[in-house]
Amino acid sequence: MSTANEETSPDYGDFEPVIGLEVHAQMSTASKLFCGCSAQFGAAPNAHTCPVCMGMPGVLPVLNKRALEFAVKTAIATGCEIPARARWARKNYFYPDLPKGYQISMYEEPLAVGGGVDIETPAGTKRVRLTRIHMEEDAGKSIHDAHDQSSLVDLNRAGVPLMEIVSEPEIASYAEASAYLRALRAILQFLEVCDGNMEEGSLRCDANVSVRRRGTSELGTRTEIKNINSFRNVERAIEFEIRRQIEVIESGGKIVQETRLFDADRGVTAPMRSKEHAHDYRYFPEPDLLPLVVDRGWIDELRRGLPELPRQRCERFAGAYGLPVYDAEVLTARRDLADYFEAAVAVHRNPKAVSNWVMGDILRLVRERKLDDAPTITAWPVRAESLGKLVALIDDGTISGKIAKTVFEEMVASGAEPAEIVAQKGLVQVTDTGAIAAAVQEVLAQNPDKVAEFKGGKDKLLGFFVGQVMKATGGKANPQAVNDILRAKLAG
Repeated sequence: MSTANEETSPDYGDFEPVIGLEVHAQMSTASKLFCGCSAQFGAAPNAHTCPVCMGMPGVLPVLNKRALEFAVKTAIATGCEIPARARWARKNYFYPDLPKGYQISMYEEPLAVGGGVDIETPAGTKRVRLTRIHMEEDAGKSIHDAHDQSSLVDLNRAGVPLMEIVSEPEIASYAEASAYLRALRAILQFLEVCDGNMEEGSLRCDANVSVRRRGTSELGTRTEIKNINSFRNVERAIEFEIRRQIEVIESGGKIVQETRLFDADRGVTAPMRSKEHAHDYRYFPEPDLLPLVVDRGWIDELRRGLPELPRQRCERFAGAYGLPVYDAEVLTARRDLADYFEAAVAVHRNPKAVSNWVMGDILRLVRERKLDDAPTITAWPVRAESLGKLVALIDDGTISGKIAKTVFEEMVASGAEPAEIVAQKGLVQVTDTGAIAAAVQEVLAQNPDKVAEFKGGKDKLLGFFVGQVMKATGGKANPQAVNDILRAKLAG
């Protein structure tokens, strides 16, 4: 579940934006869509190629069933209808990184239609409807060398399996667009069909943006912003484009339907080319592939085998663990984060305390170390089981919450277990009421003037006395016992 924070969304006056997103999700298969070449990222240029994905004459494509399975699972998870058949089509255009001169995709008969993705807004849950999900092969990658003014082509990505997930144009702000994209990525990650890594290009987003006068229903002329590579840049690109279009209209100009690129360094969109229409691609049925008929029994089998999805897990966290909805939403925004939380709770069942540590100290370090940029956090600052043990030491009175912060920092630095650190550094909490009472008596004896002021009505001095006792005991005294004994002594 993802939340659109409209408090940060600006007021557009007499205008309202209308946004639709086209998301290309690279499926996490071992091989490409129509051949056996590896789909792994990061190989030497053109190392993962063969006659099929290079478009050599006389070769025939063979569908990767695993990719089809991933696409069907996504369609089921987003509530789509899967028609009786889908049909492959050739999308024709000429570019150096498209070796065949066409891309095998789907057009008139996609794999799935309808469905939607739920996001949270200040007005409540909003369902962003989907237009379609279809499969297609990726193109290669052109690399432009600014030094010798030449371009190079890497065809490793050519033929890698993609899902194109198209939303209806009913997203109303950049905040909603970001929430939708995060919610969709979470679904894909929970299904384990796409790693969602925007930096490596396995999740790419094109935004169709238009504006119209409030109260009107007719859509304005749209522009398409291509291949935005981070959530933050999705927000920045959409916000800039909305403002640009409003300014053009208010100055008497007209919006031109075109494709634009986002310059992340300057924070602006710039024209790339005039926007293509479907007929520009001269779609026609792919003659080398039969229409795709997905067995209904197989669909039902995949439906029964779906994992717990983000919204379901969020509801379970709120119900079974008694967490606030906000906590549950944060913890289930990523599958690895939800798994981490549950692993810690399995060691010590105090869900709210564990949630506080995960959402506070753990996520702080994750952000500082930029671990959250990766699709999966593999280098957690502290093992989930160790965090559970730390919370257990607090709950059984071995250490105080304040001492726990010191222990936590040592766990991060050394990787040692919390009980080991507590024993080595002598951090066990003092619970002996006799020892605490003696420390309290000594502090009161050293500060007779402040005792008199407290008894004269300055109740806030209690905090001063607590601090002095904690200092005298090296921070090890049980805070509740210190408070109770101090109040009793001061009242006497």
